[in-house]
Formats: sequence, structure tokens, C-alpha cells
Amino acid sequence: MTMATHAPEMPIEVDSETGIWTTDALPMLYVPRHFFINNHQAIESELGPERYADILYKAGYKSAWHWCEKEAALHGLKGPEVFDHYMKRLSQRGWGLFSVEHLDIQRGQARVRLDHSAFVYHYGKVGRKIEYMFTGWFAGAMDQIASDLGYDIRTQAKQTQSAAEEGADYGLFEVEPVPAFDTSS
Repeated sequence: MTMATHAPEMPIEVDSETGIWTTDALPMLYVPRHFFINNHQAIESELGPERYADILYKAGYKSAWHWCEKEAALHGLKGPEVFDHYMKRLSQRGWGLFSVEHLDIQRGQARVRLDHSAFVYHYGKVGRKIEYMFTGWFAGAMDQIASDLGYDIRTQAKQTQSAAEEGADYGLFEVEPVPAFDTSS
């Protein structure tokens, strides 16, 4: 197997007393892909994909916000640098290769492409969008970065395409602003 240039450039430290793995400023877990995705499929089977997607969205949003906040502070990153760093780190951790096709933080817009999805490798062509776990990540990252820049905006993300669907070769995610709540009525 040939390792590409996106291979991890991040330090992994293992505490000899506790066994805790740390990368940059955050504790990490290291598990085989099949272990994670088998657990994901078991929960999805019990709850249904829609309910599980809702739960993962909220948890992923919160986690991405936290991650972006910590990484930005640690590395002195701001604005688009944070989003790009996040996509790089996600790609380095085996989820797939994420690339930013469009990013406008002030307007709360992004389009992210996913190639070589770990979920698609495991599920195969199943005729539906299966990487919904990532949607909350993109909105949480966008909102943390926008907040840090002083923009009063909140976003939502959705998966618009998956390589698990017939005729699609890659995944696609869209981030857009949440419509303003009308308090006049």
C-alpha cells in the first residue's frame, strides 16, 4: 500500500502511565474502522437512520465547535485556515478525503466533497446517503469559526450526494445559513 502525501503529520503521544493517546491538545481513541462502523450500523438498525442522524448531528456539531476552538487556539489559526485544518485532520484520520469546494464564512456557506469514504468502503453501494454523521461536524465548524470572527450567523448542513448511491462517485455536503427566526408574529 502506498501512503499519499496526506498521511498524518500530527504528533501522537501516548502517556506511559495512563495509556491515553493525545494529538495536539486533545485526547484521542484509536479503533479499527470495522469496529466503529459495525457499531454505527447496529445503532442505526435499532434507531433508524433518520433518528440516528438527528442524534449524531447534535453531538457532531458540539464536538466540531470544541475541536475548532481548541485547534485554532493551539495553532494560532483564524477563519478559513481553521476550516481547512479541520478538513485536513479529518482526512488524516481515515474517514475519507475531504476537500473544500466552496467556503464563504461570512455568508455561512460551504460545499465539501468526500472521496474514499470509510462508510462507502464498508457499506458499498446501498442506494442512499450514508455519511450523515459528518453533517453536524461541518455546521459546528462553520458556526464556531463565524462566531470567532464576530459574524452573527448560524448554519445547517446536509448531505446532498453519497458514493453509496448509484451513479455517484463521491459524497457532497452543503452548508448554508439557517433562515432567520421571525419574531414579528
